[in-house]
Amino acid sequence: MGEIDKLRWRCRRGTLELDLLLTRYLDIAYSSAPLERRQAFWRLLACEDSLLLRLFTSDTQAEDPELRAIIAEIRALPN
Repeated sequence: MGEIDKLRWRCRRGTLELDLLLTRYLDIAYSSAPLERRQAFWRLLACEDSLLLRLFTSDTQAEDPELRAIIAEIRALPN
């Protein structure tokens, strides 16, 4: 299983909203992202679903600035 396939599997979360957000980033931006951003995406995928929902849907901010940056990038992607 290749890296993208592993990531696609890890993007499958407990809610459709998270699935859509994370797979959209994977499909649109991951392959052209710099290494640091790709590593941040892996760290983001390690977060619990409940935290991810708060990070994407409320004013909760990640402590890690790289996670904050990738969350902002994911939020800014076109639907």
